[in-house]
Order: sequence, then C-alpha cells, then structure tokens
Amino acid sequence: MSNTLLIYSTTDGHTTKISKKIQAIIESQDHSVTLLPVDEVTTDTLASHDKIVIGASIRYGKHQKSVADFIEQNKALLESKLSAFFTVNLVARKPEKCQPATNPYIIKFLAQLNWKPTVQGVFAGKLNYQKYSFIDRNMIRFIMWMTKGPTAPSTNMEFTNWNSVEQFAQAVCDMQPTE
Repeated sequence: MSNTLLIYSTTDGHTTKISKKIQAIIESQDHSVTLLPVDEVTTDTLASHDKIVIGASIRYGKHQKSVADFIEQNKALLESKLSAFFTVNLVARKPEKCQPATNPYIIKFLAQLNWKPTVQGVFAGKLNYQKYSFIDRNMIRFIMWMTKGPTAPSTNMEFTNWNSVEQFAQAVCDMQPTE
C-alpha cells in the first residue's frame, strides 16, 4: 500500500473535481491519499509520502505561478520520489492536443522546470462562461473564437475525458520504485 500526496492548483474548481476523482480511484485500491491545495503543502508533508501527484490548471496559457514556484523549491525532493503531474486546459479538448507528447502547455511547463515526473497527464477542462468575470468571459470567448471553440455566452460544457483520468489514476497506482 502506498501513501500518495495529491497536490492541486485550481482556477475555477475543475482541477479540484478531477483531483477528487483521482483520489477516489487510488483509495479504491486500498492506497492512502492526502489531498491538499498547493499553498497548504509543507516540506514535512512532502517528505512523509511515497508518491507525489501535482495537478494544475491553465488560464491564459499559463499555470499558476505558485505551482512552478512549488516545484522549483521542492524539485530535489520531488525527484527523489515517484511523481506524477497533470495539467487541465481547454486546448486538450482537441484530440491532437490531449496527450502529454502533444499538449503545448505541459511540454513547455515541464521543459522550463527541467522536471520529468514518472507519470504525466493532460485533461480537458470545463468552460462555464456564466461563472467568469466580464473580462475573463470576453477574453476566453475571444480565445475560443480563434481556436474554433464554443463562444455562446450561455455555454457551460465539461470537456474532460473521465476515462483518461481513470487511466492516469491507475498509472499512479502502478508506479513502482526502480531499483
């Protein structure tokens, strides 16, 4: 039985939903999971877990700075353990952008950090225009218009492929140290 720390950063709450689904899948296989937002994780918490999973959302093409800072500050510890990373973004709604090898956000983010987690995942997020501020709603509508996505102001659509989330969670369960 492993002891997994599942860390997340969310903008509108969908990364939290995905993280809770991953937690439930891992726990259903009799593994222990601690779920925490990135700003509540301490070095002691990191050190006390066998596996570290980090999930982060994208807004305007970038992960939250707190996630990059966290990874940079704890990189040595993260590299000494089994680790996984997943990103949540609307670009991943497109079949050609929904894999770690094809999603520009995860490629750029991990390259900038020079970090190679054991398991990587990319999940499409949720688009809910009514929930956004006036500026965010219109900026995101413009981006969606440019990328041929939904632009109707009433759009409330979840693009997440939950089978991919389940496969990622299983890959986390299956991670084993290499001797």
